[in-house]
Amino acid sequence: MMNKSINNRFKTSALKLLLPCMVLLAGLGGCEKMLDVDSSRVVGEKNMWNTLEDSRAAIMGTYGLVRAALVDHNAHWLYGDVRAGEFTAPTRQDLRAIISHDLTASYPSIEAISNWRRWYAVINSANVFLERIHEVRENDLRYTENNMTVDIAQIRFLRAFAYFYMVRIWGDVPLIISSYDGRFEDKPRENQAKVLAWAEEEMLAAAADLPYKYSDGDEQQQGDYYNEAESRWNGALARKLSAYAVLAHLAAWQGNYPDAAIYSKFVIDNYPRGENDYISTGHLTDANGFFYDKRYNQLFGFAFVWAHVDGSFTGHIEELTLAEPVVNKRIPDIYLPKDSIIAIFNEAGDERFSLDTLGSPVSERYFTNYNGRYPIFSKIKCIMGGVNDPTFRFFSSALVFTRLEDVTLLRAEALAVLGERQGAIEMLNAIRTRRGLDPYNEDVNGDLLHAIFRERQRELMGEGHRWYDLVRYNRIRPSHPVIAPLIAENGHIWPIAQTLLSQNKELTQNEYWK
Repeated sequence: MMNKSINNRFKTSALKLLLPCMVLLAGLGGCEKMLDVDSSRVVGEKNMWNTLEDSRAAIMGTYGLVRAALVDHNAHWLYGDVRAGEFTAPTRQDLRAIISHDLTASYPSIEAISNWRRWYAVINSANVFLERIHEVRENDLRYTENNMTVDIAQIRFLRAFAYFYMVRIWGDVPLIISSYDGRFEDKPRENQAKVLAWAEEEMLAAAADLPYKYSDGDEQQQGDYYNEAESRWNGALARKLSAYAVLAHLAAWQGNYPDAAIYSKFVIDNYPRGENDYISTGHLTDANGFFYDKRYNQLFGFAFVWAHVDGSFTGHIEELTLAEPVVNKRIPDIYLPKDSIIAIFNEAGDERFSLDTLGSPVSERYFTNYNGRYPIFSKIKCIMGGVNDPTFRFFSSALVFTRLEDVTLLRAEALAVLGERQGAIEMLNAIRTRRGLDPYNEDVNGDLLHAIFRERQRELMGEGHRWYDLVRYNRIRPSHPVIAPLIAENGHIWPIAQTLLSQNKELTQNEYWK
């Protein structure tokens, strides 16, 4: 039974969750079509773009739309973790279809995440912002030139991120860089190479104007950002290192490893050293640790801040992975079988998961109920804002797109591909030694590139990276019996939702899924 204060807090949070949905629905209902997307404007234009408060509402609204696009139907984890096929779905047929790459199966969840409408809501919101924000500068003297420059940089980055994210899922997508009112015109898909080249240019331009930190004396962001202290913005907004971290991912996805090495080096070299650089294993997996709240070392992420009465039943990895004895759910939606756990975590002393000499888990940091029928992947477990009441399932973990450990291993990958072996080993060992493992030894750990991807699998499990890692690895070394042929036939990208094809006659289905 929840106590009265928690119950009241839950009711308040539930109402808060409903209100943005009501506003968004109202804002999305007035126009006929833009691909399949209506206008993402959430405030009447007559009363918008006049004050400093309007600019803040608009930029925060765009961040909110990005978060919604990522977490709706748990999309980020279905794309990135479930499709990789390493988790097992004991009961949900839709998840089994994704695992088996049956992406045209008739399930509401698959149809929903085959539809890019939420991402084009992000893009239209960004386009409107860029077209109208100068009006705030003209109408409100409190809105400084520097404030506008930083705001524009964030919006350009978020729009470019949206395109990068969509390209990884659907390949070619329409490139729209201006807003539309009334009846939207249909747009064909642009070649993904063109879209990614544009996104890279936008991110680089944004990075030039983004600060390292907000409200902290950075010369590129002067004063208190929107009159709030540093603690308000730490980990909440895209900053210079966020842009370069995503640029490293974009370059690696293109197979452009020279640039991936450059971008990742910039992040590593400019990340302030101290207690919050590389994360300890305990902090990474603790219920009140890295994934709880917003944090500076979440290089680019989207928080559900409990202190702001934020959280939800859905839109979190916990909804898919947690079950008894962690929460009151009999069977998890997905779990990792014991033989897979042993195969992945196959080195003694691994602080994330390892077995003692008697074959029992040394800790429950990554997995709870290891010897039960369903080992529970519990690395991320932010329940009830840190209360961790197993009788209820209300989550507040952050979705973290990238962090320093991810970028370090991405740099190791880039250097290994480029033949810079010693540098790659140094980057790999930066993570291995912090997780209780011995330094890399080829005789023990095998091929270097394979060892790097194996370390990414262990370190980043449950964070939405695995499918994209498998695609990159099999582009370099085609070896997986299912994924390598899919890549060869462009079956690694998703089909476009039928509703989109019906609404926009300029669109064509991805060839593999016709």
